[in-house]
Amino acid sequence: MGVQGKKVWAFLLLVGILCLALTPDVSAKDAQGKVSLIGGDFSKWRGNTGQWQIVGDAFANPANEKLLSGKPGSGVILNGPTGRTNNILSKAEFGDVQAHVEFMVPKGSNSGVYFMARYEIQVFDSWGVAEPHHSDCGGIYQRWDNNREPKGFDKGFEGHPPRVNASRAPGQWQSFDVIFRAPRFDKDGNKIAKARFEKVVHNEVVVHEDVELTGPTRASMYNDEKPLGPLMLQGDHGPVAYRNIRIEPAGPTPFFAMDTGTKDARHKTAKEQVQMVKELGYAGIGCTAGKGVGGMFEELDKNGLRLFAVYAGANIDAGQQKYGPELKEAIEVLKGRNAILWLFVRSKKHRPSSPEGDARAVEVIREIADMAAAKKVRVALYPHTGFWVERVEDAVRVVKQVDCKNVGVTFNLCHWLKVDDEKNMKPLIEAAMPYLFVVSINGADSGGKDWKHLIQTLDRGTFDTGRFLKTLADCGYTGPIGLQAYGIGGDAYDNLKRSMGAWRKLSDALR
Repeated sequence: MGVQGKKVWAFLLLVGILCLALTPDVSAKDAQGKVSLIGGDFSKWRGNTGQWQIVGDAFANPANEKLLSGKPGSGVILNGPTGRTNNILSKAEFGDVQAHVEFMVPKGSNSGVYFMARYEIQVFDSWGVAEPHHSDCGGIYQRWDNNREPKGFDKGFEGHPPRVNASRAPGQWQSFDVIFRAPRFDKDGNKIAKARFEKVVHNEVVVHEDVELTGPTRASMYNDEKPLGPLMLQGDHGPVAYRNIRIEPAGPTPFFAMDTGTKDARHKTAKEQVQMVKELGYAGIGCTAGKGVGGMFEELDKNGLRLFAVYAGANIDAGQQKYGPELKEAIEVLKGRNAILWLFVRSKKHRPSSPEGDARAVEVIREIADMAAAKKVRVALYPHTGFWVERVEDAVRVVKQVDCKNVGVTFNLCHWLKVDDEKNMKPLIEAAMPYLFVVSINGADSGGKDWKHLIQTLDRGTFDTGRFLKTLADCGYTGPIGLQAYGIGGDAYDNLKRSMGAWRKLSDALR
């Protein structure tokens, strides 16, 4: 090797040494950011790991059903012979993640998996519990405030029980598969979006979807909130074993198809539409209220997809029917799903956007919100050109007055372009963010005046949809996004395929 070659090799070696020196915990993550936290030692966990042990497998202690025992080997961690030791935290810190965790508890035992060491999914022996609470296995544990007023008010609040009890018998391995979104902060450190469990699956059964948390749950390691944090396993509440803890960056926000674009001559039935969107990679469907909603829900459920939203209306004119029976039916179908009732609001008495209708609107929407809350359903006002709630600003104004936790707004791209100026995009998104439940997008032409130009497949149009999505992300939005395809016509499969291809390119560019 010549002198020049030796210099090049020396330079490359120096660069390699510097890269290793500047990369924390290089063994913890692979090139895609994936982490496996359990192996043959505790090198991926912080500090004092107490009595936690590395074992080859765990099983119920034959002499005491309330204890676990371990077999020699590696691949499983067990919190000691008595099940009372330190909580342990990963060295690596995470934000948005997709996590797989397997665990085992004996009879009556208790543990927890804390995302960012702040937000707990409960681990508990809940075998046979008929009506699970937040403290049962798969529950999102409650928050706690000793100073909560008024006096005597429950100091525990905002716990979320699992939708169903999916627990196995004590002494059996169980699993969680979780998509978690970290809270968002602006450049000054102010929180602009809450932490959110996008999806929690317990033993292959969905138990939570889109649950926001206003702050850390009880017994968290930290009381503040940050963009990144470690995974924590609770070890001081009872015997527990863990294995196969795998964490990777969460994928893009859920992208679903609105039924305005899923129907054509070849896709008339719910089954045909669901099979098509599943094949193309959509997360589910948003559909119109009516007699077909139940069938759509059943088909989506069978295929592991979601019914994200159901579109129904309200009328705020005195003496008129406030809503039809299809609205109540939609709430019943969505029961327990934390899904969205997409609510458009009409009036013949009041012109679009007129605040004169606010008082009556608040009365009607609160009535609907109470019905929805009883079934754990959210309501998102749907701004629609020509309707009383026509603009995003209208929805925000009304939602503030309604003042119900389960009532928020929708940002519909096509209707916004129809009635507003593009230069208002960022301030309008910022104003909507505290209440923003869902967004709809499509391809469009800037300056378009009719629906032919304002609603196109996502790969068409001159409007910069990428800039719109980046603005949403910069403002902290991580919720679901629906594809609007009203009036496009043609072949539904081709339209959805083109739009999914564009969505993937836009998502890749954002990441």
